Amino acid sequence: MNPRGTRVLRLDALARVEGEAALHLRVQDGSVTGTRLRIYEPPRFFEALLKGRGHTEPPDITSRICGICPVAYQMSACRAIENACGVTVDGPLADLRRLLYCGEWIESHALHIHLLHAPDFLGRADMVELARDQRAAVERGLRIKQTGNAIIEQLGGRPVHPVNIRVGGFYRTPAPDELRPLADRLRQAREDALETVRWVAAFDFPDAVCDHALFALSDPGRYAIDSGTPTVADPAPREFPLSDFEEHVREEQVPHSTALSATLDGRRFLTGPLARYAINGRWLHPVAAGAARDAGLGDPAAGTVCDNPFRSIVVRAVEVVQAVEEALRIIDGYERPLRPAVEVPPRAAAGVGATEAPRGLLYHRYALSADGTLTGARIIPPTAQNQTAIEEDVRRAVQSRLDRGGPTADDELTHLCERVIRNHDPCISCAAHFLDVTVDRP
Repeated sequence: MNPRGTRVLRLDALARVEGEAALHLRVQDGSVTGTRLRIYEPPRFFEALLKGRGHTEPPDITSRICGICPVAYQMSACRAIENACGVTVDGPLADLRRLLYCGEWIESHALHIHLLHAPDFLGRADMVELARDQRAAVERGLRIKQTGNAIIEQLGGRPVHPVNIRVGGFYRTPAPDELRPLADRLRQAREDALETVRWVAAFDFPDAVCDHALFALSDPGRYAIDSGTPTVADPAPREFPLSDFEEHVREEQVPHSTALSATLDGRRFLTGPLARYAINGRWLHPVAAGAARDAGLGDPAAGTVCDNPFRSIVVRAVEVVQAVEEALRIIDGYERPLRPAVEVPPRAAAGVGATEAPRGLLYHRYALSADGTLTGARIIPPTAQNQTAIEEDVRRAVQSRLDRGGPTADDELTHLCERVIRNHDPCISCAAHFLDVTVDRP
């Protein structure tokens, strides 16, 4: 404690989230009176970079926003451009896009579960330390991730920042026999994914409840991944057209963060696995639904909500099973399209697109001139939408443990803050990771 009564808890490296951030807590009279998740990475101005580019370019440019979920940016960009141009991509081409997205869900969730999040529950500093006594679990996670990467590489040309994606479809589509080896790998991945659900379900979960409004796409008849209607569960589900997205989700600049902070109809909200499960759980594949029930998540068909953010790792594991089953279904029924893409001629219009990135709902809007030049762009990623929910979860977790003293109290508090943040798998960026935690106790 310094002479002014301020305790400073400092971490030199928070190595299990994406990007750079700091957390500032203010404690006064036994209460946490201020929580600020300070994202301080320099803004990269992708929306400004897109202005003046051609309407076919956003999928390639926006994929560079994230090396973990580039497909999410490509698919949301494609949907927005196609919406502006009045084009619908359906049939086998739409199936291939969904298969590609399943690959991203598989690899991203496997990475988060095994390498980033599980060490928190098992008292290990990182995946390397975890592998010393849980080698089989880590290897299982790597196998699952490699299967997801293989899908992306087969359809996208390479596993990171795919190059075979274009507005209207693909530059090349695979023959059915090119996908069969993926089916063999997916069957092994299904067994690995089910074992992963059993593994994470046995973790010791702290008590916690989130009461944020839950927000995700809804795609009746199937679990929303690459399409759907914005839906809020608060608690009764209500929908609104995607074209009205920015009337409901409002962003504003906050002084402590380079990321914009969002509200939904003026409220704090949460997007991501917990929201998807609450809104789409009834449409899980029977194998995934069975895994959810066995893991203690309740009956998805009955609209059960998982409201403990620490159990989000279990929901992510169930979503891996779902993505594997979806991928197998698509490959089993696949017939090669007559052409790899539909034409998307430009026109003067604005269009919107949204998909479910592994971390939550990702929204794009583009305005085009008659020749296809982009005159405006808006991208609202899930981590920015979740920022206020993360801050509130941190506040509640710290408040519940403020009365704990002892020589290691500061270290325990810092570790708790890390765990709460990692529950949401924030994708701050793909750069170095640092978190300084400062607690003011005047």
